[in-house]
Amino acid sequence: MRIDLHSHSDVSDGTRPPAEVVRRARANGVDVLALTDHDTTGGWDEATAALPDGLTLVPGIELSCQEDGRSLHMLGYLFDPSDPELSAELSRIRDDRVVRARTMVDRLRGLGVDVTWDQVRALARGEAVGRPHIARAMVDAGAVRTADEAFGPLWIAQGGRAYAERYALDPERAIRLVRSAGGVCVLAHPRARRRGYVFADEVIERLAAAGLSGVEVDHPDHGAPDRAHLRDLAASLGLAATGSSDDHGAPTGDRLGAETTAPGAYETLISVSPDRVRKSR
Repeated sequence: MRIDLHSHSDVSDGTRPPAEVVRRARANGVDVLALTDHDTTGGWDEATAALPDGLTLVPGIELSCQEDGRSLHMLGYLFDPSDPELSAELSRIRDDRVVRARTMVDRLRGLGVDVTWDQVRALARGEAVGRPHIARAMVDAGAVRTADEAFGPLWIAQGGRAYAERYALDPERAIRLVRSAGGVCVLAHPRARRRGYVFADEVIERLAAAGLSGVEVDHPDHGAPDRAHLRDLAASLGLAATGSSDDHGAPTGDRLGAETTAPGAYETLISVSPDRVRKSR
C-alpha cells in the first residue's frame, strides 16, 4: 500500500480543489491519503464525495501551534469535527488568520508593495488565508520573483518587515484537544531545516509524554541523517514514524505519494477510530 498522510487543497494553501487532490492522488498510485488543510476541515466533504475507486481518505488537519515563540505544526487525524472545544479553537485560529493577513497586507503597502486585501482573499478560496496567499500576491504584483523570496527575511518571514504574529495553540493543548475529540496527533516535519522547523529531541520527548502518537519522519524537507535519527527516536518513544508528501499542488510540484507511511504505522494510528476513515461509495 502507498499511504500519504499529509496533503493540502485550495481550502487552505494548496492550489488544487479537494476533489482534484483525491483524483490526482489515485492517479499517482496512492491507496490512502490524508487531507490535512491548515486549521480547517472545510475540504473533507468535497474530497469524500469525489473519492475514486481504490482510495481511502483519512480526514485530517494541520494545526497551527507555537513552541517557545516559534511556529510548530501538528497533524491531527480522525477526530470529531463537531467537538465543541476543538471547534471553538479552530474558529479562533481562522479568525486571527484574517486579522494577521490584513495587517501584513497593510505593512506591505506601507513598504511600497502594490498588493491589496481583495487580491489575497481571492487567492484564498477557503477559510484559511495565510502567508502563502500573500506571497503569491507579491509575485503577481512583481514585488518578488518567487514565493520563496517573499518568505525571506526582508518580507514576510518571522522577523521580516511585514511579518505579523498570530494566535496559535500550545502544542500540548492541541494534542489534548484532538485526543479528547477521538483523534490522534503526529508532529509535522520537525527537521525541515530550510523552513526553520527544527525542534530538539527534548521537545519531541515532552510531546510524546503529553500523548503524541507519531512523528513525520519521511518528508521532502528532511535530509537522510535527520530521517535516520527521527526514526530511531520515534522507535525509542513508541511513536509511529510516518511519511508524507506535504503536497500543496503546483508550488510543490504535484508530488502526492512522493513520501509514504509504512502500513504498520498507519494501522497503529487509525486503530483509535477506524470507523472514521472514508472510502469511495
